[in-house]
Amino acid sequence: MRTHLIKKQTIVDFILKYRNSKTSFDIWIRLLKGADWENVNDIKKTFNSADFIGKGTNRIVFNIGGNNYRMICSYYFGSRNVHLYINWIGSHAEYDKICKAEQQYTINKY
Repeated sequence: MRTHLIKKQTIVDFILKYRNSKTSFDIWIRLLKGADWENVNDIKKTFNSADFIGKGTNRIVFNIGGNNYRMICSYYFGSRNVHLYINWIGSHAEYDKICKAEQQYTINKY
């Protein structure tokens, strides 16, 4: 199934703020555009450094740019598309802070 990225503007805004991240996110988006996911295991086949957050959640954290940036997304497998919602995006250090506060399960900044 094709993947529908919800709130791509979030990435665009992040890149405007952190210009060094542009190439890394361009690569991530290109991989996403070519993705054909039928189940959650296919997400890991496309992005092998991604990690599922917690058991039984529909959240995944993507490591982007050699792990310089992190992006938490929720996913939903619909009948025709996979919907990928951006919940949070930031630096690895910022991600560590939200993990310390155990917010990675609930944060929804966008």
